[in-house]
Amino acid sequence: QVQLVESGGGLVQAGGSLRLSCAASVRTVTSYTMGWFRQAPGKERELVARIAQNANTAYADSVKGRFTVSRDDTKNTVYLQMNSLKPEDTAVYYCAASPYYGDRKLPREYPYWGQGTQVTVSS
Repeated sequence: QVQLVESGGGLVQAGGSLRLSCAASVRTVTSYTMGWFRQAPGKERELVARIAQNANTAYADSVKGRFTVSRDDTKNTVYLQMNSLKPEDTAVYYCAASPYYGDRKLPREYPYWGQGTQVTVSS
């Protein structure tokens, strides 16, 4: 069973930074595509960034140049470094794992999810 636990959310002013962490089951981060999703009130859940088994990364256009996804294989942890935060980045952020290869963007392609962590960016 894949288990994911996020941490690092909070309240930050616009222009600030936060780093989210996702602690995963042993070997999950190298065996799965790991995605960071977010969901704002009244909106659909969307992929923010993902890192594949081969460490290839991809980002939503809205966060390119501001967010960076990375992983530490020795700690089985995936990170999302968020810089230059904007009020529109406010959402619950989720870590998710997909056993599939390729460019996985849809929530339904990720069977395993963390509990989510709130990120609030004030203007």
